[in-house]
Amino acid sequence: MLKSNITAEAAFYKKVPGKWILAGEHAVIRGGKALVFPLFGQYLEICYFKSASEFSIELGGTNSENIKKVVFSVFDQCFQKLNISKSKIKGSVLLQSNILFGAGMGASATLCVAVTEFFHYLDYVPKESMYDFARDLENIFHGESSGVDIAVVLKQKPLLFTRNEGSTELENTYLPKLYLSHTGCQGITKECVEKVKALLVSEPVRGAAIDEKMKTAVSQFAALLSEPPQIQKWIETMNLAHSCFYDWGLVNESVQQHEQALLSNGALAVKLTGSGAGGFMLSLWNQEPKNLPFPIIACAEVK
Repeated sequence: MLKSNITAEAAFYKKVPGKWILAGEHAVIRGGKALVFPLFGQYLEICYFKSASEFSIELGGTNSENIKKVVFSVFDQCFQKLNISKSKIKGSVLLQSNILFGAGMGASATLCVAVTEFFHYLDYVPKESMYDFARDLENIFHGESSGVDIAVVLKQKPLLFTRNEGSTELENTYLPKLYLSHTGCQGITKECVEKVKALLVSEPVRGAAIDEKMKTAVSQFAALLSEPPQIQKWIETMNLAHSCFYDWGLVNESVQQHEQALLSNGALAVKLTGSGAGGFMLSLWNQEPKNLPFPIIACAEVK
């Protein structure tokens, strides 16, 4: 976390949360719905300090080396898209993130939104264009961004999202005891998206059936979110959504081992969240999990 004296000195400051997806992964690219929530414990911070000096970008925090290359590539893309020279901007930008890339927590979306917010502050990106601008930036990472991560990171509210119809904020939402834990390996979103697309080309009927299964899971979750948790139905729907990742071939040995560790320690059900092949796994519990051999993050209660 950036120190308060640093943020106070900044001409511009923004804290952008991560996200977690309950269901809808991959199918959302082809018109399906997705249920997505902000994750405020994972975030990226951006500060801008005005000066007469040549424009510079600084990175802070323990994750700085991991995001260095992608940060510079996103800024370069912005200068190209906006057709402006770096020499037109003076001062320095400081970014700090505690989100792992390739973990399904929206790291690329937080970066793209934070940079978009910065150029909006400079009056280069109108407010009504921010979503489209940030989504185009995210194509650097995903090849084809569905826009779901961008939407929830921008709005910082639980959403029901579709590409064609946009997003609807979820009200009076109930969640059971859900937690996130890292599987021990990173999934590359672009590679996962391409793998699912290849399956749809080689086996279109089977691919369409998997998409329909994920759409059914989203529909069932949407109904469950509107009432106090019915645990057995949550278990069944999480199992249904998670089975899609097996069908897509996005559950490797490391993911399977993590799944078994959660279930053997008392989790009622698990589901990958994000693109798959690694990253974070969602787990459902009757009570707060204890004595696990790896860290676990509570999904904040929706209000």
